Parts: sequence; C-alpha cells; structure tokens
Amino acid sequence: MLPSCKIYSINEAGVDEAGRGCLAGPVFAAAVILPDDFSHPFLDDSKKLTEKRRELLRPVIEEAAIAWAVATASAAEIDEINILNASILAMHRALDSLLIKPGAIVVDGNRFKPYRDIPYETIVKGDGKLGNIAAASILAKTHRDEYMRKLHAECPQYGWDVNKGYPTKAHRAAIAAHGLTSHHRATFTVR
Repeated sequence: MLPSCKIYSINEAGVDEAGRGCLAGPVFAAAVILPDDFSHPFLDDSKKLTEKRRELLRPVIEEAAIAWAVATASAAEIDEINILNASILAMHRALDSLLIKPGAIVVDGNRFKPYRDIPYETIVKGDGKLGNIAAASILAKTHRDEYMRKLHAECPQYGWDVNKGYPTKAHRAAIAAHGLTSHHRATFTVR
C-alpha cells in the first residue's frame, strides 16, 4: 500500500499518463486529488496491477477522490507536437477539468511544464511512490483501455481490444497487412 502523503499542501493533485508508447490511439492523462486518509491495499503503479485489479480500483478511486479528471491528446496532436508535449498537454487538460483547484501538483516522471501558478514536482517512478499519482495512473490506464476496446469495434483487424494500441507483433503485422488508420500515430516507427 502506498502513502497518500502530501508534499506541499492540501488538495495536492497526482498526475500521470497512459499510452505514450502506443502506435495508435490518444495519450490519456488523469489528475487525482485524494483525501489525506485514503488507502487501499491494492493501490500501486497501474503497470504492477492486473487488469482486474485496475478495473476494481477505478470506481473506488473515482468515488473516494476529492476531485478527479481524465483528458486526452489525439493521435493527430501527438504527430503535430510530439508525444512528450502531447502527454503534458493531456495532463494540463486533466488539471483544467478538476472541479477543485489543486494546491500543488506531483507528476510521475521527470518532465512537465508549469501549470498556471501552482507549484509542482516531478517524481521518477512516482506512480509507485505516492498514492495520488498511483490513482492517476490507474484512471488514465483504465479509461484509455476502455477507449481502445471501443475503437476495436471500428477496426477489429488491429486487435486493440487485446493490445490497446501498443506495438505488439500482431499489431505490427496488422499494420503491414491493412495500413494505418486515422487512429494511428503516423510519426511513430512501425517496424
């Protein structure tokens, strides 16, 4: 179980993204403000959890959070401004959508751009260190997976219900056989 410790102040938002390394689909980001006393025995970096546990935690986090939001940057935006800038754009959009202005922001990773006048800190592997970032990683991942399952109905030949747009061998083979869709990131190397 991870601590939901506060670095700066009350209403600290944890921020993380999902889908940076994908060949298709938007990058998703979530911002989550948890109560100081929130804890759950499964709360951890979304990559360390099974899909079943992530899906179990999603409604728990959404119900318990003081505020939460999920936002995206499209494949076209990723191609236009690159994946790093698109990830930060999605993070800023998630922060914009919070119903409560955070007193501080903690971000998974080592890159971020200032958001308004709110102090922030980047934390490498923060999704495995702080509860609010772990919660954001879970919401970003589960919302993105849900979106990719819906896109699968439109383009079933790519197997997005299974690979979620990541560069699996089967996904690369489908691109070779069927070409790119408007949901693919045209600037990403497919090989």
